[in-house]
Amino acid sequence: MAPSKDRQRRLARAKFDRQMARRAVRERKRRRVLAGAGTALAVVLVAVGGAWIGGAFDSKENTAAEAPDICLWSPRDVSGNTALKDVGTPPTKDLPQTGTETMTIDTNQGAAITATLDVTSAPCGAANFSYLAGKKFFDGTDCHEILDIGAVHCGDPSGTGQGGPAYSYYDENLPVQPEPAPSPSAAAKPAVLYPTGTVATVGSPAGSNGSQFLIFFKDYAPTTDPVYSIVGQVTGGQDTLAKIGKIPTVTDGAGEKVKPKEKITIKSLTVAADTAAAAPTASAQS
Repeated sequence: MAPSKDRQRRLARAKFDRQMARRAVRERKRRRVLAGAGTALAVVLVAVGGAWIGGAFDSKENTAAEAPDICLWSPRDVSGNTALKDVGTPPTKDLPQTGTETMTIDTNQGAAITATLDVTSAPCGAANFSYLAGKKFFDGTDCHEILDIGAVHCGDPSGTGQGGPAYSYYDENLPVQPEPAPSPSAAAKPAVLYPTGTVATVGSPAGSNGSQFLIFFKDYAPTTDPVYSIVGQVTGGQDTLAKIGKIPTVTDGAGEKVKPKEKITIKSLTVAADTAAAAPTASAQS
């Protein structure tokens, strides 16, 4: 019996060894498969990571280049100047940069004054007028000064010279003084940089524009560097402008003889895009 039992134990042992060997083979295969899968996954992750860093999964909005700012509007401290009115700010992007717009000023002095705004040369000035007109900022305000340089001063609801919106913007389209004469014998009169009908912005302080503007009713030839940015030119209502220029002035609260003896009230001021304009006006986007 012993030999038979020994034989059975040997057969059982051999069977067990074969089972262990097959199990080991299967385990090695499984490990190779997992290793290969891990390597493939690592490669995929590296590729995906590179694509992500490169922006392959960004949305169309993110891949498109962001529109640049065309105009910048600097905030003013409303608490420090009660003459300022907070009406928000115009948009900074997607503003017209070419062509013209038509500004119509209806006053109590006669036929409406119309002016062409030069969007190409003064895109921010035009956008500012358009935006404020859309807010009815100028409606019911008085032109509070007639200046000895031959211009009527408008656009300040407070009538103090310190009023305007709660933002400002930089100068643009300043005229340039011509080169001086080569010799004293060839000296000439100062050049007219603001011809009759010019619409220009007034900064308070200079270089910090808001809502205030001048309309020149006679030619102006400054003897110093010009400080008024040109934004447009009167094209209609010249008789009304000439009438305004003849209104006598009296002394204002500061002792200057610039206050019109009779009121010059802007009943409404509107800005409309000319038919050739390809982009909407700022007031339409407000």
